[in-house]
Amino acid sequence: MGKGGDAVYMWTHKKFDIGYNGEHIVDVNLTSEAKVKLELNAKIDFTYEVVWQPSSIKFADRFDKYLDPNFFQHRIHWFSIFNSFMMVIFLVGLVSMILMRTLRKDYARYSKEDDVDEMDRDLGDEYGWKQVHGDVFRPAAHPVLFASLIGSGYQIAVVALVTIVIAMIGEMYTERGSFLSAAIFIYAASGPINGYFGGSLYCKMGGKLWMRQLFVGAFLVPALVCGTAFFINFIAMYYHASRAIPFSIMLAVACICVFVILPLNLIGTIIGRNWAGHPNFPCRVNAVPRPIPEKKWYMEPAVISVLGGVLPFGSIFIEMYFIFTSFWAYKIYYVYGFMLLVLVILAVVTVCVTIVCTYFLLNAEDYRWQWTSFMAGTSTAGYVYLYSFYYFFFKTKMYGLFQTAFYFGYMALFSLALGIMCGTVSYVGSSYFVRKIYSTVKID
Repeated sequence: MGKGGDAVYMWTHKKFDIGYNGEHIVDVNLTSEAKVKLELNAKIDFTYEVVWQPSSIKFADRFDKYLDPNFFQHRIHWFSIFNSFMMVIFLVGLVSMILMRTLRKDYARYSKEDDVDEMDRDLGDEYGWKQVHGDVFRPAAHPVLFASLIGSGYQIAVVALVTIVIAMIGEMYTERGSFLSAAIFIYAASGPINGYFGGSLYCKMGGKLWMRQLFVGAFLVPALVCGTAFFINFIAMYYHASRAIPFSIMLAVACICVFVILPLNLIGTIIGRNWAGHPNFPCRVNAVPRPIPEKKWYMEPAVISVLGGVLPFGSIFIEMYFIFTSFWAYKIYYVYGFMLLVLVILAVVTVCVTIVCTYFLLNAEDYRWQWTSFMAGTSTAGYVYLYSFYYFFFKTKMYGLFQTAFYFGYMALFSLALGIMCGTVSYVGSSYFVRKIYSTVKID
């Protein structure tokens, strides 16, 4: 466009400066030259030239010029990691101090109650987490769904950990889509992990419909991912976008789910049911559920679940900005060591927060801790998805139905996977805590 805005120009000459080292191309620069004014019925000739120049850049270092250390290794990034690490130390110390002091008092009170006779105990004012010992290991509501989510969470955690470690070793940023391809392959190969933990947990809860749990656990995450991807793909096909996935790829994904993931889940389920499917709870489960007393509104499971994700999200939201920027702003993410450290910090913070939430819930004589602990960890993903709204409207320039559906669809999948993983981590930590406190107190 001309300075006055009344003329339009076009660059008609392209110059490629290609650097090579031995038999490998290591650098390419493109410049535009020869500006020509566009006029009606004008004939325009387009030309190009290629200049080959030897380069000292090694083939393994060819992507270094596209990395942005000033962005990813900014002081804010280091400060966020340090801040999250200090939060972990503070939370671990706080949780240890509070629970050790509180549990010591609880043990002392319960041991004193054991010394009195049965008449005085019946007349006494008993309260606390010991009173629900006959219901605390009662199977969770909707055991098929719950066991499938826990099994999927184990699998997603393994996929995330292994993929990040491989990315740290192999520099996956050098090839487009290699990180996603590795994640899909590892997810398909780790099917026995899903089946083992999901099947063993369902068997411990006394479930009889193990085939149903097998199918739900095997297809829960793939169905959600494929359903969302196919919906976005139909929109892409309508707009004739290059992001549209061919039908052959869709068919290949469906075949992987049926012929790879399902059989591997079956193997894991059989092993889990036989090796780790026997209930080994430290307390017997009463035949009749104990009534749950009334409590303060902030002790309700729904409130605890919503508030449980605040601190874990606070430990990772800075890293979310860098991950979002690398994904949606086309920067190359290469600091996978930061990502691994943040993943460990997230797991520790989630476990600490959920243990405290579980203790308060049991102390209020509410034994519905399984779903509460899971949802307390899952709520972190809810805050991440809310943060994606802020990022969309203030940090991106996307518009239109396709870009909006593409962004929020895949951010929903990312948040879903993160939520299942965090929920599983929080449940595992709370389960260990509950078993520990009930195995060390004397139960009549």
